[in-house]
Amino acid sequence: MRVSTLTIIIGSVVTLTGLTVTAQDNTVHTVRRAKTANIAPVVLTKVEPIDTDGLKVLISKPKDKPLLVNFWATFCDPCRDEFPDLVKIDAEFRPKALDFVTVSLDDMTDLKTGVPKFLAQMKATMPAYLLNVSDPEPAINAVDPKWQGDLPATFLYNAKGEVVFKHFGRVNTAELREAIERVVKN
Repeated sequence: MRVSTLTIIIGSVVTLTGLTVTAQDNTVHTVRRAKTANIAPVVLTKVEPIDTDGLKVLISKPKDKPLLVNFWATFCDPCRDEFPDLVKIDAEFRPKALDFVTVSLDDMTDLKTGVPKFLAQMKATMPAYLLNVSDPEPAINAVDPKWQGDLPATFLYNAKGEVVFKHFGRVNTAELREAIERVVKN
């Protein structure tokens, strides 16, 4: 009898231990899966180089809707500060017939690193360009001869390609929204 009682006790301990290990094992995997599932992969936004001629075409080509263009750089604190507001404006007005592009004046070495990383952190989905010129003056003058290259700089074009709003420095979001509302309604 002692042998069968001992066998039953050992068998029970082995079975319980097996269940406990299995339960712990499943819990660990579930927790790991949950942690992994909550972490979204960082998808870098594609940034295209654009030269002065490409920039001229971008802002002057016939449009079927208004175009908002923001010039900025990752080294520019006011640019970085206003960017979350611009992302919200893009999300709000793109469905209402507004095109929005950003043009970075960062160094070309940041084309696939710093600029897309910043845009991904901002969850920016608008088309993004990096000005690829050795001298930015001709590009700046092509956009607006009165613009001295201050960053950030924001330009809103109507469907005819006319500048209907511009601002140098951190943009007042309420003023920009008003300008967009006016041009989107027309």
